[in-house]
Amino acid sequence: MGLKIATLPISNYMTAYPISVEPKVPLMQAITFMADRGFGNLVVSDGTTPKGILTEREILKVIASSKDLHNLKVQDAGWQPYVKLPLGYTVLDAAHQMIRKKSRLLVFDDDKLVGIVTVSDLLRAFRKTRNDSSLDKVISTKLEKCKSSDSVLDAVKKLHEKRIGSIIVDDMKGYGIFTERDLLTHITSGNFNVHDQVAKHSSSPMIVVNIGISVHDAVSIMASKNIKRLGLVKDGVLVSMATARDIVDAYQSEYPIINPYLEDLSEYVSG
Repeated sequence: MGLKIATLPISNYMTAYPISVEPKVPLMQAITFMADRGFGNLVVSDGTTPKGILTEREILKVIASSKDLHNLKVQDAGWQPYVKLPLGYTVLDAAHQMIRKKSRLLVFDDDKLVGIVTVSDLLRAFRKTRNDSSLDKVISTKLEKCKSSDSVLDAVKKLHEKRIGSIIVDDMKGYGIFTERDLLTHITSGNFNVHDQVAKHSSSPMIVVNIGISVHDAVSIMASKNIKRLGLVKDGVLVSMATARDIVDAYQSEYPIINPYLEDLSEYVSG
């Protein structure tokens, strides 16, 4: 029997006191910092109030435009807006905001930044609860694919164009997958080249399960394997993929908004 999601305080699961970077810091320095520590986000701030959040998506956009990362600063790449959450929010409140606002989440104690909430943080919380419903209502059966011989740049451009975080390399053994995190991790290595074949920087075989898996079981597998994407197969054929954000959507859609002041208590900051 799991814990009740509606009572889990976000303060117990957020990433406390996230590291900030100034807008004028060299972009490659920020990327290296993120890659070395396994971060997918960095808060951008030039004072007491954050301007936004540098994510893997901004880095992807810069590479897709064929700009030289070494000549850019963080402010040249830009950042994502965020929703400002009070410290008293629950995990469920945060999940509702992440999906409804389609934005990143920062937690404040009055005006002091005390945490960031990522999809990985929410998955850790969800693992403590029980949700046996199916993922079928929130996953998409449309899979974007490429060939192992395609270049990293071609794959990156497709990710940017489709506004997605991963692409299936369908002629690799057991299916391969190339993600924004793969790009972030490999771009700092000395032998990385955007004209490399994408297979060189992809993961294979992709972790898959049979379609119809429950939300709770999907969360458990993602958490134990430290992944954010899970391939779903039917009769041995990959037919869809569940992402960490799909999991968040599945959980929040099962529960109505309890906090009547949800909209009033949060503040959207565009930076």
